[in-house]
Amino acid sequence: LPIVLKSDEVEQLLSVARASPAREVEIDLGAQTVASDDLRFGFEIDAKRKQNLLQGLDEIGITLTQADAIRAYEARRREEAPWLFAGGESA
Repeated sequence: LPIVLKSDEVEQLLSVARASPAREVEIDLGAQTVASDDLRFGFEIDAKRKQNLLQGLDEIGITLTQADAIRAYEARRREEAPWLFAGGESA
C-alpha cells in the first residue's frame, strides 16, 4: 500500500530513523496514521480500498463475494443459450 505523506513529514520520519535505526514505524490502516515516537501523521486512502484491505480481500476475493450472483447468472445463461455450454463440441 503506497502511503502519501507531505515531504516535511517524510523528513521527520527519516530523521528519527537516522537517529535510531532500530526505531519502529507503525502504520495503522484503520486509523489511517503513520507513527514513530511522538510523531503521528495521517494519510488518505479510498474508503472502499481501505475496507477491502482490512477484510483481507484482493481482486479474486472481491469477485468471490459475488459468487451467488455469478452462479445465478451462469445458470440463467445455460437456460437461455444451452449451445454455449455444449462441452466444447464442434457445430
